[in-house]
Amino acid sequence: MTSHLRGTPRGHALGATSVGLHECSAAGTGSGIAVACHTLTRFLTFSDTTPESVEEPSIQVFGNTHGLKASQARQLERLFRRRLPADCLLNNELARQLTEISRDIRRQVGVLLDRRGAVAHVMVGGPSSIELPDWGRLRAGRGRLRGLRCVHTHLGKEGLTRDDLTDLLLLRLDAMVSVAAREDGLPGLAHIAALQPAGYEGDGIERLSPVPPAQIDIDFQGWIRDREAELARSVRGEEVAGSERAVLVAVTAGRSGEEFETHLDELRELAFSADVAIVDVVTQQRPRVDPKTVVGQGKLQDLMIRAFQRDVDLVIFDQDLTPTQARNLSARMELRVIDRSQLILDIFAQRATTRDGKLQVELAQLKYRLPRLAQRADVSLSRLAGGIGGRGPGETKLEVDRRRVRDRVARLERELAKLGGQREQRRRRRTRRGVPVLSIVGYTNAGKSTLLRALTGADAHVEDKMFATLDPMSRRLRFPREREVVITDTVGFIRDLPPELVAAFRATLEELNDASLLLHLVDAAAPGAERRIEAVQRVLEEIGLSHIPELLVFNQVDRLPEGVGASIAKRHGGVAVSALEKTGLRELLVKAEELLWSEDTPQLDPRRLADLAAG
Repeated sequence: MTSHLRGTPRGHALGATSVGLHECSAAGTGSGIAVACHTLTRFLTFSDTTPESVEEPSIQVFGNTHGLKASQARQLERLFRRRLPADCLLNNELARQLTEISRDIRRQVGVLLDRRGAVAHVMVGGPSSIELPDWGRLRAGRGRLRGLRCVHTHLGKEGLTRDDLTDLLLLRLDAMVSVAAREDGLPGLAHIAALQPAGYEGDGIERLSPVPPAQIDIDFQGWIRDREAELARSVRGEEVAGSERAVLVAVTAGRSGEEFETHLDELRELAFSADVAIVDVVTQQRPRVDPKTVVGQGKLQDLMIRAFQRDVDLVIFDQDLTPTQARNLSARMELRVIDRSQLILDIFAQRATTRDGKLQVELAQLKYRLPRLAQRADVSLSRLAGGIGGRGPGETKLEVDRRRVRDRVARLERELAKLGGQREQRRRRRTRRGVPVLSIVGYTNAGKSTLLRALTGADAHVEDKMFATLDPMSRRLRFPREREVVITDTVGFIRDLPPELVAAFRATLEELNDASLLLHLVDAAAPGAERRIEAVQRVLEEIGLSHIPELLVFNQVDRLPEGVGASIAKRHGGVAVSALEKTGLRELLVKAEELLWSEDTPQLDPRRLADLAAG
């Protein structure tokens, strides 16, 4: 059973039918769920080579109705008159009517029943598949099922197929029932499946033992009420107040085990920084990502089951998604799907407080979305070029949206250029005064703001989150010989920084051009510290700042065994400090002064150094 929720049903000849869409709603009993649905009305038109054509009456049936006789169409219409008792999952009379029609037309036939037992939809498929109506992006409530159950026939004895189980999962149906249509038209065994809450072993789907329809002994009202209550309990047990619930997804794609785990831990930290509650993590070992859906089809089905069981709002992929991948995943799961770059952009949007920062974040977001906007519609519909096919209503909505985005990008770039000129004037004034500039750079959450506060007493915001502070802060710092410097805390770096962010924040990072010395802060206790150093140095090289002298400062050595931090710092020619405990700052100041003023200088006053290091 295949559910092509947004495509042309297989087995249809394009142009052979036309569809009218009417909306209806059915309020379910038992749990009282209101079920919104679409009833698709399909008008059959038959034509031949003669000038005369015969129109058959319209039938309210979805699917492959092409070529049906008038008597067969009436048989399908009569299914709408069927009504089961509210406590009955399926009876033998309805099963027999379905199998008789199915054998007569040699196609699969199915119905969707609501909680009252009324037939909401009638579907016709092909010999080996059937298609369900399109509900769009309508989802059931938290911990709830759709309020509809699907009963359909199989011409063979295959039982429930993988497509059946996928439809059960995707549409969150109350149950999926397949009935074998025997050669004599009588019903064979009925196979029943339903979704399970989290905590059960297996794939999250419960399969009942196959029985003839006449022997199905299930109090459907009580059965579905108990199942929804169990689903709701499993969701409430994982509720996190004030947070979005998300599943993280990552593919190895040729990365080593250690590198893969490091990247996955970083994705968790980014989600935490964005106030997202991670309720599950899905990983897959693949040499490369799937070009359509990133993960394989089997893993995608497992992901959909987990997303249903934990009732998540969001799916976050570690890999950057192409527009096609994002569209395919959203359509399959009916959930919001974002990648690592979008997550970082969202964090930046939350953290930006100055006008400069807000403009740069908005510019980065627009540049990221622009190519994806262009993928959302068929460019062949463009009417801007003129000529044949270009006359008529003018611009499409896509072209209007794209033009507005480009206009906004141009305006933001002009405003940022103006603000950049103001920063340039401030830099020139500092240059005329001959004031050296110390710029603190480093991986995000390495402790840059904590170090600035420890050295200058500045009221810098400090929080154990990635990108907790986004806007740069500058303060004056006097060295022991009464020499004054300006020390600046810059935005944190991260591996694979989205190009849109690098481009948008280039104006801010240009201030590093005037730095006399870069204090490269490293979280010595973080896993993969060496790779983080390389990531920061790579970004500095990309923006043309690798020529500026650099001093490696290994922070948070208080979290390491005694002597380990000093050993690491000595091996890299840096200094070991604890900005939180204010230890090692004296050595940092001495080393920085040696690099800033390398000529012979009188002996430094130890008391002055001690006072300065103490903050």
